[in-house]
Amino acid sequence: MLTSRRLLFVTGKGGVGKTTIATALARHAARSGKRTLLVEMDAKGAVANALGVDELGFEPREVEPSLHAMAMTTEDSLREYIRLFVRNPLVSTMGPLAKILDFVANAAPGVKEILAIGKVCWEVRERHYDLVVVDAEATGHIVAQIEAPTILSGLVQVGVIREQSVWMRDILHDVEQTGVVVVATPEEMPVAETVELLDRLHTSTKVNVAAVIANRVPPVVFRDADVPVVDALVAAAQANTALGQLGAPLALVTIARERRARAERHLYSLASAAQRDGVDFVVMAEKDHDIVESLSRDLAVELS
Repeated sequence: MLTSRRLLFVTGKGGVGKTTIATALARHAARSGKRTLLVEMDAKGAVANALGVDELGFEPREVEPSLHAMAMTTEDSLREYIRLFVRNPLVSTMGPLAKILDFVANAAPGVKEILAIGKVCWEVRERHYDLVVVDAEATGHIVAQIEAPTILSGLVQVGVIREQSVWMRDILHDVEQTGVVVVATPEEMPVAETVELLDRLHTSTKVNVAAVIANRVPPVVFRDADVPVVDALVAAAQANTALGQLGAPLALVTIARERRARAERHLYSLASAAQRDGVDFVVMAEKDHDIVESLSRDLAVELS
């Protein structure tokens, strides 16, 4: 089961609703009795908007029963990393860390990413929460983010960074604990990026893909048995000017049917890619109001 893991990274092409899915997953887990932390990686305020709460900070706070949320910032994550792992007692008296961060980040690839990953993995290791859900980077950046500990552990052979990188890497590579959830809409570009990402995750990393979620799937307009009747009405409206008033509504029906047909073709591609890699495939219907709440209820059904 998806939420039986302890760490989930939710990613997807920009605009596919990954933040909404991450928030709905976290809410579902919390309502299932799990103490849950929802982490926004880019601190743009999208998670706070999805939850309908005030701006989130680096310090986790309870926003709903059993659901805590925070927003990652690079300076705060560096300060936390120094406090937790370097154990510098003077960290609270240090000035702005932006210059230090730039210097460290230029010293080796993966350093900047590991600061955020370090905070997430720390929460998992210390078992402060039953589940940590990360509203992660988009598809083009997620591999670099989750592979940072592996890259650093290969570059640095001794010292604190090596030690920390190894246990973070072990958490990320543990298929029982950690998984990536890839979100896509049934459209050409999101599906193409998702298939490419699944290939990269499978061939370039040891991080498990927990699920592919097709989001905003348009509804089936008519049952198969009704299609001939609708086709006959469309043909009659086109041939008979007396039925002209039916033209506009029937045109909308035609557009909806074509949209669903295109979505089904893309869903087939997504499902095939997921099946090839042995990954769970979940379909979420299009919503027009109270999206997070509706998706949370749907996920409870899909994941039961």
